Amino acid sequence: MAKLENSLVNMVASLTAITVVVGGLLGFVNSVTMEPIAQAAADKQQAAILAVVPGENVTVSEPWETTAPNGTPAVVYEVSSNGQLLGKAVKAISKNGFGGNIVVMIGFDPEGNILGYNVLDCSNETPGLGAKMPDWFQEGGKGNVIKMNPGKNKVTVKQDGGEVDAITAATISSRAFTDAIAQAWAVISGNSDAATSATQQQ
Repeated sequence: MAKLENSLVNMVASLTAITVVVGGLLGFVNSVTMEPIAQAAADKQQAAILAVVPGENVTVSEPWETTAPNGTPAVVYEVSSNGQLLGKAVKAISKNGFGGNIVVMIGFDPEGNILGYNVLDCSNETPGLGAKMPDWFQEGGKGNVIKMNPGKNKVTVKQDGGEVDAITAATISSRAFTDAIAQAWAVISGNSDAATSATQQQ
């Protein structure tokens, strides 16, 4: 019996030692990789901002966080060059993608014209269909939204009376994309009507 108890004590002690060592190693690896991962995320975010509001010698403001009309978080960055405002980059979310949320960074000039966009996440959209949105709506693309102004143009798909050509066979994803623009526009313009209408059409 004493032999069995000794074996049990030794086993528990060994497992405890292994757990402590492994836990320490995981903590060390986490501390080493945490900063590079955070820096990579920050660099990706900065690249997305500068892609949608391009310019030279630009400075990006601290983020302004708010809530879009659809209840999702939105983040706004002001982009300036030599003290002059070039535009605002807005990170917005539509909850109405074919597979769930889509996240888009949209750039607007001071007059509200769309300067550019960068799809940050459309991973749940159908490959070859809704997943075309990173290119479809760019300047030169079939559904070009660049230079449109949500305050003047109907930046919704043509199936809903708007001016934007939907991705072929992916109307739901296209509606979600234009909804993200509507949410972003509502945040910077203070006009939530268009965003609410866009959401109701989904």
